Amino acid sequence: MTSDLPGAEAPVRRTYSYLGPAGTFTEAALAQVPEARGRDWRPVRNVGEALADVVEGRSDAAMIAIENSVDGGVSTAQDALATIPGLRIVGEYLVPVEFVLVGRPGARLQDVGLIAAHPVAYAQCLQWLSRELPAHSHVPAASNVASAMSLLDGSSDADAAIAPPGILEHHELELLASNIGDNPNAVTRFVLVARTVVPPAPTGADKTSLIVELPDDHPGALLEMLEQFATRGINLSLLASRPIGDELGRYRFVVDADGHLQDERMADALMGLRRFSPRVTFLGSYPRADRAVVHYPERYADDVFVEARDWLRGLLSGEPETD
Repeated sequence: MTSDLPGAEAPVRRTYSYLGPAGTFTEAALAQVPEARGRDWRPVRNVGEALADVVEGRSDAAMIAIENSVDGGVSTAQDALATIPGLRIVGEYLVPVEFVLVGRPGARLQDVGLIAAHPVAYAQCLQWLSRELPAHSHVPAASNVASAMSLLDGSSDADAAIAPPGILEHHELELLASNIGDNPNAVTRFVLVARTVVPPAPTGADKTSLIVELPDDHPGALLEMLEQFATRGINLSLLASRPIGDELGRYRFVVDADGHLQDERMADALMGLRRFSPRVTFLGSYPRADRAVVHYPERYADDVFVEARDWLRGLLSGEPETD
């Protein structure tokens, strides 16, 4: 509790880093974090800078994109989490991927010939553009927000830009068309990353993220890794491979598993992975963004694992078995 009396210590201001500038999808994800509201938000230029802010103490946490339902995993974020020690995922947030077409004040849709857009955004709007503006040309932009900013700062000759809807809250731009994305169900998954902390308490609707390296390249190695989860009734919602980079053919695997570190089956699986793999990076256990309760067969309930350990302990201590 802080005091308003003269001389009282001022409350500590928390700082959050996010991929800026204002108006990005990452900012929209950060806006979903209750404890971040009214705090200091620090826009950065890339994922590496955001995570460096956390590691070096400039920020308390960073919001980064980790996966897109259309384009898959964000490799730069996955590789950074695999190689930067001392980080934990503490939350997960989903942002619908919606795009708008904007122009300079007074612009008209029928006058659009050249469109500035990030290549990924352009690809996700190509069907709409081909239908509504079949004679258009495309000039690549560094980011979704940069495409719109280039119209205002004069750095682009484009007539319009593809941008996130949030850009209209921060800049005077003409809205030419809304909902121009080709996939209405597209969504980007973001994670809030902090320094190493105790995982939040399990909620029953949790996810555990890991990065696992195979011990060597032999037939069945990946199957052996997956069996650590399958034999304990743990469902995987993400399994993606990324090259380790030290030599050709060596990969690490990004894993999202349903459940929490404090679940007996998850703890048992992690111990199995630790015995199997030369390197297991625990990224965190945290509530699922969709709050979907994790279901599993009764034979994998916590008390079953506890009873099995007690049974083995009794065998080791010479206790007589009972029915």
